[in-house]
Amino acid sequence: MTTAHMLIVDDELSVLTALQRSLRLRYGRRLAVETQLDAGHALKRVEVQDFDVVISDLRMPAMDGLTFLSGVARLRPHSVRMVLTGSADFETAQRAINDTGVFRYLCKPWDDEEMTTHIDAALAHARLLREQRSHAQAWQDQVNAISPQELERRRLEEMEPGITRVEWGAHGEVLMPPLTASPNIK
Repeated sequence: MTTAHMLIVDDELSVLTALQRSLRLRYGRRLAVETQLDAGHALKRVEVQDFDVVISDLRMPAMDGLTFLSGVARLRPHSVRMVLTGSADFETAQRAINDTGVFRYLCKPWDDEEMTTHIDAALAHARLLREQRSHAQAWQDQVNAISPQELERRRLEEMEPGITRVEWGAHGEVLMPPLTASPNIK
């Protein structure tokens, strides 16, 4: 069982405590939840720790949520970012989605079932992104391990199957495949 990592940033301790309690009941040890009251401290945490999902309040005193999530996007572009806010402002929601790549925009107060549905979706999205990165890295490792000649041979073989397969005789001669009689030839 892989443990997912989540960071929640909000300047209200009661919100952090309620979310943490709700998530612990729902996910148990499958989700490691870290909380921060200060966006600046949270950004420093993101520099050293990889988080699958980052949830931020929109309105905070020292640094607003969009600035914080922009920093997260710059440092950890693969982290799934979500906004949790007390104001349902469509223009701000649109900016959050367009400017910082926010996955979901959630409003306070939240319904626990609805919240976990959104978090399930965010965790699934984070898992998909992790798998894509893993496949891309494996492909890159494979490409790096293959010589340019081998890459060219594979390209030619894809274009014309059999073109790069040559059988050599004992004295260095090219051996031709045996001629088989076609059923139409008598």
